Formats: sequence, C-alpha cells, structure tokens
Amino acid sequence: MKPHRREFLTTLTAAATSAFLPSTREAAAQTPHITEGLLPPKGETVLGFGGFFFRAHDPNTLAEWYRDHLGIPTSPQSPTDPIWTEQPGPTLFTPFPETTKYFGDPAKQFMLNFRVRDLKAMTAQLEAAGIEVKQLGGSATTGYFAHLHDPEGNPIELWQPAGK
Repeated sequence: MKPHRREFLTTLTAAATSAFLPSTREAAAQTPHITEGLLPPKGETVLGFGGFFFRAHDPNTLAEWYRDHLGIPTSPQSPTDPIWTEQPGPTLFTPFPETTKYFGDPAKQFMLNFRVRDLKAMTAQLEAAGIEVKQLGGSATTGYFAHLHDPEGNPIELWQPAGK
C-alpha cells in the first residue's frame, strides 16, 4: 500500500473511531485537518453509497454467494424483504492508476473493500467454506487487510480498521 493511502486510512480510522460525527458538514467543522480540501465550501454533496451495481455472468448465483459468505442480503423483491444497512465507519473513494497491480487481474476495473469486525474470524469462516483468502497484514495504525475473489473473479478486500 502506498504511504499516502496508509496515512489517509490512519486518519480516517482515527476520526471514525473517536466519536459519532453527526453529519459530514459538522464532522468537517470538528476535524478540518482530515477533510480540508475534500468538501466544497458550500452546496450539496452526496450522503454516501446507496448501492453498488455491476454486471455478472450469473447474477443470482453471485448474489447468493455474497449473502451466504459475507452476509449481504440480496436486493429486496418486496417491502418485507431485508435490506442491507451498513454500520457507520470510514469509507474510501479512491481511483487508482489504471496500471495498478493492487487489484490483481488488470481486466477488473474495481475492487470492493468491506470493513469487518474480526478479520481472523471472517478469514476462518471463508476458508472453512473453501474460499481462498490471502492475508496482507497491516498495522495497529491502519488496520489489517486480506484479499479474496468472488466466484466471478471480482477482487474483494477485507479491512479490519485499526482499534477494532
């Protein structure tokens, strides 16, 4: 991981774990050293991710894999179906150079990064299901990382933020 990304992860993790921040604007006011230059001085901004949509060779099988192995429910088909609500925490939006090797296969245009509570437990659970997981290590300041792929070869990074 490049040093500037590691420093940014450290700063975001510290901000996210230090207190509940009521809104992005209030958080910016409370922690200008973290968000300086990231938010426009006025105007609307997005609130966060509302979904991640991508093409798949077999969407139903892939959705079941994410549900069964990572706990992400499939998209609701009725008003009573559960919908995935992620827990508060840092989220990075980081374009990488098109030549990056960090994702693995250069044909893959994105990598999903999921925050986890306990990387060791999640890794053991995935490996018990026959899924290959590569531990990347980490540190007490940035957190700990592991890589795997879904059945269609999409790269996934698991991240246990520091202090968790």
